[in-house]
Parts: sequence; C-alpha cells; structure tokens
Amino acid sequence: MRALSGSKLLDVWERGQAALPIERALYLLSSAIPESSPEALALLSIGQRDAQIFELRELAFGRQLPMMTMCPACFQTLELTVPTSSLRVPMKPLDDLECCLHLDGYAIRIRPLNSEDIVSCAGMDAARYRRELLTGCVTEASFQGDVLSAQTLPESVLREIEERIADIDPQADVHINLVCPECNNTWKQAFDIVSYFWMEIDAWARRILLEVSVLARVFGWRESDILELSPARRQIYMAMAQA
Repeated sequence: MRALSGSKLLDVWERGQAALPIERALYLLSSAIPESSPEALALLSIGQRDAQIFELRELAFGRQLPMMTMCPACFQTLELTVPTSSLRVPMKPLDDLECCLHLDGYAIRIRPLNSEDIVSCAGMDAARYRRELLTGCVTEASFQGDVLSAQTLPESVLREIEERIADIDPQADVHINLVCPECNNTWKQAFDIVSYFWMEIDAWARRILLEVSVLARVFGWRESDILELSPARRQIYMAMAQA
C-alpha cells in the first residue's frame, strides 16, 4: 500500500461525493493499491477491507483518532483520542475466515461479508437486505444430508449465521469502550473507520481547495504545484498571502 498524494486524495474525494460509503472505501483502496483490481478488492472481507483502510488512514493523518461523543446517560460531551492500534484486529487469510455451522440438522458453510455483497443489495428494503446478505454468505447448505438452497434456510439458522459472521470477521464490527467522567456510565460505541476517514478527507479537501484558491489568486500558481508543497510551507505562503 502507498500513501495517497494530495492530488490523488482530492481525486478520490471528488469521485466519491455522490457515491455510497461502500463505494468510497473501494475508491480509496483502488487508488492506494493499484496493483489489485477493483474486483479483487471488492472480494476482501469487510474486516480485511477495513484493516486496509485503517492503514491508509494512518499514512494520511497519523495513528491517533480524535473524536467527540455524548454520554447516553447524562448527555455530557466527551472529547477523546483513540489510538488506531487499540481498534486493529490481527487478520487471517480470507480462506481461514470461513467456518462450518451445524444446527438442528442443518450443515452450513459460511464466509464473511464482502463489499460486493453489500453493493449488490443496495436499495433493498431492510428485511430483504438482511436476508440477501446472510444467504449470500452461505457457500454450502444441507439439511439431514440433503443439499438445499440458502434461500430456504429458516430464520433461526439465519440468526446463527449472523452471529457467526461477526465472530469470524471481528475487524468488521469494531466498538469503543467508553466511560463518562461525569456519571461513570459505561457503554460501547460502534466505530466505522470508512465513515470516520471520509469525514476527515472531506474536511481536509474543502480546506485545501480554499488554500489553493488563495495561493493561485495571489501567486498565480497551478493547483498541482500548490498540492506538492508540504503542509508547513503551504501555511507559510498562506500567511504571506493574507498579510
């Protein structure tokens, strides 16, 4: 994986403005790992994909994640910084993430969710979306030795599949343990690295385009020349332009 240059990051940001979050993740990875095809990246498990996004975020903005949240008990605002290392999970090869499930005469082999699954289900209503995702993760299914379609699996089996998917691909389901300093309430908060990173990219892109506008107007430089400047030098020139 390679760090994205300023111009590359802007290209991904512009392309992803009207895209789904799942598509934004793939745009980022395709730019950072050009030797892998978009199709191959879409077949990574969600946890494997997110592990790559964590790495790309570290290359872009560092290993600390500043964030704000609110205590659900007393509504106190919390400001905290979480190291990326505390949210990373050791990853296994994709083939090692598959598992077998035996329940009430059913024998099921499942794999983790991937980006292709989620894209293919976009636009479905909630109930159909869940069922299509879960049955799509079934690679083999039988009942008392007879092969059957995953679409015929009962709800009790689907619930077990849902739990197992979370177990076999834990990087896809990250939570932060929080404690309120005011009321000592403890809770877990879900964390999505794709959404978090994209919010950072959006804020960075809007700020950098403003700087490009100012420096281009004052000094007559091209966007590509301005983006090649280090952040420190760009800030010095911004101060000069606004003096």
